[in-house]
Amino acid sequence: MNATADPRYHLSRMLPRDPAQPHRAASSLELFFDLVFVVAVSTASGQLHHALAEGDFVHGITSYAMVFFAIWWAWMNFTWFATSFDTDDWLYRVTTIVQMGGVLILAAGIPRAFHGDFTLPVIGYIVMRVAMIAQWLRASRTAEGPLRTATLRYALGIAAVQVLWVVFLLIPSGPAQLVAFVVFALIEISVPVFAEHRHQTPWHPHHITERYGLFTLIVLGESLLASANAIIGAIDKVSALGPLIAIAVLTLVVTASLWWIYFWPPHHRAISSFGRSLRYGYTHYIVFAAAAAFSAGIEVEIGLLTGERHISNLQASLAVSVPIALFLFAIWWVAIRDNADRVVNTVVPVGALLVLLDPVLPVPIAVTALIMAVIVAVLVVRPPVERS
Repeated sequence: MNATADPRYHLSRMLPRDPAQPHRAASSLELFFDLVFVVAVSTASGQLHHALAEGDFVHGITSYAMVFFAIWWAWMNFTWFATSFDTDDWLYRVTTIVQMGGVLILAAGIPRAFHGDFTLPVIGYIVMRVAMIAQWLRASRTAEGPLRTATLRYALGIAAVQVLWVVFLLIPSGPAQLVAFVVFALIEISVPVFAEHRHQTPWHPHHITERYGLFTLIVLGESLLASANAIIGAIDKVSALGPLIAIAVLTLVVTASLWWIYFWPPHHRAISSFGRSLRYGYTHYIVFAAAAAFSAGIEVEIGLLTGERHISNLQASLAVSVPIALFLFAIWWVAIRDNADRVVNTVVPVGALLVLLDPVLPVPIAVTALIMAVIVAVLVVRPPVERS
């Protein structure tokens, strides 16, 4: 426990956490914080479903990628700070709850963002950023030497980039806005490099990878919920229940397989250095976004059964297979390949490629489920390779 900084205010000194602390686990506050992202992820996935169902592929996918970047980066900012400086006193809790309010504002603005209006998401980010900057400045008061410099660089970098996002609101919707978003996003993800290139904040490998695993469970759970609601809503709209039951079973098989594959490797090995931690964290943008997009694809498939969607079978199948393949490639690249033998390192990427080819087959979702089951079976008989 941190020593009390000022008994009058019941505050603890915000000292860096021990990166080797035994039995470090996610706190109830961190789990509570994650709950607001269920709202944001669900809203983004729902908007993607509507865009795909209307055949608005380019704009829908682009908008989804932009919105999900905001969701992912907001979660990343808090998560990496918490693994290093979580004090769990009342001020830390209140500041975290303020950030949760910002996430809810962001979620409320997602439907408008799909139409080019990012006002509410930026307002949500301002709320989150004010709280996050306050946290980094608080950490700088007790940090010393290079670590203090890193905390101040974080505060400065976050503030500067937030100014850019306010400027972003002045750019008209269209190609210029998209280019500006890409540029500002690249600057955004450069802040940790700017802050930590000389001295890294202390992260706890088991704790931080547990946090990523828990968020993966959230997006997979959201996919199950959205798919289940779509199936329940379609029961009275189809003439035969057989195809609907098949989609329900196959959705469960695929989601369970994604869970199994994700949690197969020892993730804490993937962040043994600063560069590897960046690769791990940034690749999870694809992991999270793909897992959440999977449910949108299932809903599009169900829409075809009920006659409510007017896109081709190939397009609907791609809406399912592309997120699955992206998830597989991303988690193989960032966590599996360094802990697997030659067999696993062949089966997983080849399986992802086969999933991409499935839409040209007569029963694409069924074949996808079979491929996923085969990958899981291989992982069962080929455990992770022990590293010295």
